[in-house]
Amino acid sequence: MSKDKASETESEVEQEQGGEEGDDWLGEPDEEGDKALVEREKKLKEQEDEFFEDMRENAVPKGALDLNGPSVDYDEVKQRCQLIVATLQDIKKLGEPGITRSDYLNKLFDDLQLLYGYNRYLLEQIASLVPVAEIIDFIDANEHQRPVVIRTNTLRTRRNELERVLSERGVRLGPVDKWTKLGLIVYDSQVPIGATPEYLSGHYMIQSPSSFLPVMALNPQPGMRTLDMCAAPGGKTTHMAQLMKNQGVIIANDINRTRAQALIANIHRLGVTNTIVVNYDGRAFPTVMGGFDAVMCDAPCSGTGVISRDPSVKTSKSEQDLKVLTQNQKEIILHAYDSISSKGGKLCYCTCSLLVEENEAVVDYLINNRKCKVIPSGLDSDFDQDLAEGIVNYKGHHFHPSVQLSRRVYPHRLNMDGFYFALIEVPPGPRGPIPDPDEKKKEEKPKPKTETEKRAEKRAKRSKKVKKFSKRFGGK
Repeated sequence: MSKDKASETESEVEQEQGGEEGDDWLGEPDEEGDKALVEREKKLKEQEDEFFEDMRENAVPKGALDLNGPSVDYDEVKQRCQLIVATLQDIKKLGEPGITRSDYLNKLFDDLQLLYGYNRYLLEQIASLVPVAEIIDFIDANEHQRPVVIRTNTLRTRRNELERVLSERGVRLGPVDKWTKLGLIVYDSQVPIGATPEYLSGHYMIQSPSSFLPVMALNPQPGMRTLDMCAAPGGKTTHMAQLMKNQGVIIANDINRTRAQALIANIHRLGVTNTIVVNYDGRAFPTVMGGFDAVMCDAPCSGTGVISRDPSVKTSKSEQDLKVLTQNQKEIILHAYDSISSKGGKLCYCTCSLLVEENEAVVDYLINNRKCKVIPSGLDSDFDQDLAEGIVNYKGHHFHPSVQLSRRVYPHRLNMDGFYFALIEVPPGPRGPIPDPDEKKKEEKPKPKTETEKRAEKRAKRSKKVKKFSKRFGGK
């Protein structure tokens, strides 16, 4: 056993023996051997007091709470966060001497952890996404539920008719915005919105408006052959069926058989008849089937855009989790691309995450490994201006310029779930990895000749010389 381990064990034994005496067992020692332990405890207490005193004097703006007080005043903590954010926006003018930007950020993260319960890693990720002035607004927006929105199913009804019928049932609702002709926002309801006769008859789907966007961007047309790689519970699949007017075919895939059951139920409820449900790992495509005109790739993600619905994301996601997710996403997007027809087509990649590692970095990876680029989404121009552009410069990484054409939905700006989507143009041509020029040169390099081939070549040259000599002197 090492000395450190031995000392730890001795310390634990001493604590167990002294515990019977009460909480003040570290008082005046009876044995000489305990003096070092007591001195160490005193020294640690002095260092702790000195640390908190330094924080009060230097790192904490005026008006901060008393860290030695009996309770936490959350209003004061929030006010302090706002003061720190204001200071960070003009640190040269408002910053205190001797306190760096990093010091202010560390204190801000400490306070935000206290207020909202995030782990440090996720807070640092969020801070890299938006301007410092928006950090608190971004996080605070995740504390509030998004409005309930329903998508009209035009395979069964019209939006005006649906609005009229639900209003008669005591539902107060209205159009989401001019950018969508299908969405209705529910302000109040005297009946369960998920149990009305219209819902059960498939006249609408309860769905986040953010997830309308990738389908609107992909815009599959009647007669197309379309793949939804990660389809459950079916919001995007059934939306695509509407745009395709139940013509053509949709392959709706989900790896989870239980979730696929919910997908099947929604397909039947909404009257979708052009869809086949399959149960594969998304990476099984295009081996099991390919040649699609359009592919929707809503990849499994961290869910950092929907924290208002799942607060566990605040603490459950680590850097290691993100590495596993992004590796999976990169594999899936390559298979999505390879599933496109050799005649060309479109791929829409999307997630309900806002982390760059799961979004722009994945799309950039695809561009570097396949022939493609991001193209404009084709959404309403006024609404498109409200969306954030794709990030192309991030922590020293420079992504393909076309990645800027992808779009981000921030909860605090549009009161919608956080979301990311990129519409990718896939040109005609063979699918699979881009040929390596060096490999091609290796293939073209002639193989060494065998001894037999060398002798045959010499005989041919000798014969050619003999014929030439003979012809020169009148021979045939």
